[in-house]
Amino acid sequence: MTFFVLSLILWMPYFLQGTAKSVEIPYSEFETLLSEKKVDQLVVTDQFIRGQFKEPRKDSKTEFITVRVPPDLAKSLAESGVTYTKALESTFFKDLLSWTLPALIFIGFWILLGRYMASKGGFGAGMMSVGKSKAKLYMETDTQTTFADVAGVDEALDELREVVEFLKKPEDYSRLGARMPKGILLVGPPGTGKTLIAKAVAGEARVPFFSISGSEFVELFVGVGAARVRDLFEQARQKAPCIIFIDELDALGKARTPQIGSGGHDEKEQTLNQLLAELDGFDTKAGVILLAATNRPEMLDPALLRAGRFDRQVLVDRPDKKGREAILKVHIKKIKYESSIEIDEIAGLTSGFTGADMANLVNEAALIATRRKSEIVEKNDFVVAIERIVAGLEKRSRILNEKERRTVAYHEMGHAIVAAALPGCDRPQKISIIPRGFGALGYTIQRPTEDRYLMTREELSNKMAVLLGGRVAESLVFHEISTGAADDLVKVTNIAEAIVTKYGMSPMVGPIVFEQQISPFLEGPYQNIERHIRSEATAKLIDSEIKNLVEDAQKKTKHTLMANRHILEEGAKLLLEKETLTDVEFKPLFEKIVMTPEPHPERDTWVDLPI
Repeated sequence: MTFFVLSLILWMPYFLQGTAKSVEIPYSEFETLLSEKKVDQLVVTDQFIRGQFKEPRKDSKTEFITVRVPPDLAKSLAESGVTYTKALESTFFKDLLSWTLPALIFIGFWILLGRYMASKGGFGAGMMSVGKSKAKLYMETDTQTTFADVAGVDEALDELREVVEFLKKPEDYSRLGARMPKGILLVGPPGTGKTLIAKAVAGEARVPFFSISGSEFVELFVGVGAARVRDLFEQARQKAPCIIFIDELDALGKARTPQIGSGGHDEKEQTLNQLLAELDGFDTKAGVILLAATNRPEMLDPALLRAGRFDRQVLVDRPDKKGREAILKVHIKKIKYESSIEIDEIAGLTSGFTGADMANLVNEAALIATRRKSEIVEKNDFVVAIERIVAGLEKRSRILNEKERRTVAYHEMGHAIVAAALPGCDRPQKISIIPRGFGALGYTIQRPTEDRYLMTREELSNKMAVLLGGRVAESLVFHEISTGAADDLVKVTNIAEAIVTKYGMSPMVGPIVFEQQISPFLEGPYQNIERHIRSEATAKLIDSEIKNLVEDAQKKTKHTLMANRHILEEGAKLLLEKETLTDVEFKPLFEKIVMTPEPHPERDTWVDLPI
């Protein structure tokens, strides 16, 4: 805008020159007027002729200009007897503008472009505002989230209500000399609502909320991370009382290592050291509360977790059935659903789901109802959504031949019968031979009867037996085994290995832990396990115990299926006919199941196949 105004001022004389009284005429018309002696007071330059009309024209113009100056003009003017003068035209001002104006416009364009990119976090942000914090500031009116939007984590909310009360009435806490913790660390699995809780605290307290990820402190240039930490806390002091929220703190506060000569580590340590210094330097009486979230607390530097820094840790765990029911009630308000839906029943089918999973479940159910062209979301939409999330999308286009269909039918019915027969196992909810997901040719969904936090060795053994039910059923009926039990065997082996090396439940090995789970919040079959060095003899004993556990579970599965062979045949036939069976459909059949039978040498004749 400044350059535009400057250009307008510079060009103003030329604009004024061509206004009101002046008109440009062709040279031929000038010759005619000159011969008729209708012009006077001429000014002749090298480029143009300017003069006045002796009589105003009809358009009220009293002056004229023509841009042609012939060599013999002086003779013509002398013969006509008009008054004229010779003027020297100065081009300095025009030449100056022709050089400076384009340069000024070019420079102004790049300055505006740099400011725009800096505001969007692009190249300009890295080069022109290197040390500025990238934290997003939500003012009091921007943060609409409150504790009413958070459910299923009542204990965590109770811990944080103190923070809200302190931000509202700090004098009540200083009355007896108490102070609020400088830092509060939210710890829990991904998707449990740690970020949502932090926003709810800011919304309840009605204070500004600075939100930033730990990775945003790291930049291309050395020292930028520390500068951004300083800038963030400086902004927070100016906006106090306020809340600073650092998500994924492990990206910023990873434990320091004693490695020497590693420049990348030095830069990260500078950022961490600056954060530690800021935590030591600011006073909670000023009303600045630091919240942080991580799902890898074991990765954090011990200096961060000591008293006086992050001196309060709040666990935000996966919700239990009651918590999942509360979360469903929050999210289900956003959709149109059938009034007769029993939310507690749906919550019972979602064991292990986090808050994010529950929100996704409600959305998937609404999408499924929309595809059906329904006006409301029904209970079956939630059931289908759960199956889609747990087992994957149905793939009816994947056509199995008749032998594969029979194999899958007996495989899935084997899982279901063993689950229904053994105590402590989750009861079957649905059985299907329709392919789903990436590799599942069928699936059996089990419904937990209640939330469980402890399992005995016998219950773990029964769980292994259920997983082996499909493979044993195939061997019993077809006298051969297929590759369909590959995933089941992985899970069985992991359970058996955990019994021996993690839970210390093997009498032969003893109560000794050989493997430790590094993070309790990042789950996976092969990750986050720290393996201890053990002798060859111990390793051999562990392998032998694992094999024995799997074989015992296989024998238990064999006895159960042999005792219920007729139910296996009837159930597989019904499953081949209908492809999908619900608990209502197979309940009459499963009521005849023989529960936990003892081995019978005359009855248990079958082909023993290797694991």
